[in-house]
Amino acid sequence: MEKYKLPDLPYAYDALAPYMSQEVLKLHHDKHHAGYVSAANALLDKIDTARKSGEVIDFKSALKTLSFNVGGHILHETFWKVMAPANTGNSRIKGEVLKAIEKEFGSFERFKTEFTETAKSVEGSGWAILAFHKEHGENGALSIIQVEKHNVNFYPEQTILLCLDVWEHAYYLDYKNDRAKFIENWWNIVNWEEVEKRFASK
Repeated sequence: MEKYKLPDLPYAYDALAPYMSQEVLKLHHDKHHAGYVSAANALLDKIDTARKSGEVIDFKSALKTLSFNVGGHILHETFWKVMAPANTGNSRIKGEVLKAIEKEFGSFERFKTEFTETAKSVEGSGWAILAFHKEHGENGALSIIQVEKHNVNFYPEQTILLCLDVWEHAYYLDYKNDRAKFIENWWNIVNWEEVEKRFASK
């Protein structure tokens, strides 16, 4: 069974400061993301062993936990890519993804408001996601999704274009319980060039 791998960050640990500190980024990537990868691989080993031995395990529990950890891995893998140092020039939205956002939401500012409010209002731990649903409408459509944990409320046929982690470990050391301030500052490090690439390859 092929295993999941923890990807390297596409920038240095201190590259997103002052909006995201080196301490938070290192903890988030090296501990939390690594933990989801490790747990997913352990479950794959357990399932593989059961298949070879003929053992019947609690598949409901195993697959639910696998979904949680694989979801955490995939979302984090995307999260690292859709951020970039604020001084790289990637923080300015343009191109086809801007046109699509303006068509769907009326304006970029309206999209930003809806995405921000979605992220702020996640109950407990979860994510705000901008996705493209290719089966919705004649040419597909953009949608904002609020995901609980890593895998609850996310539905099939969605291509993730942009995602924001609002689990407390993503911001607590920098912002304490001020999730709104974290979200406000996060917009400064969105890598719109990566979002545009993801939109173009949808």
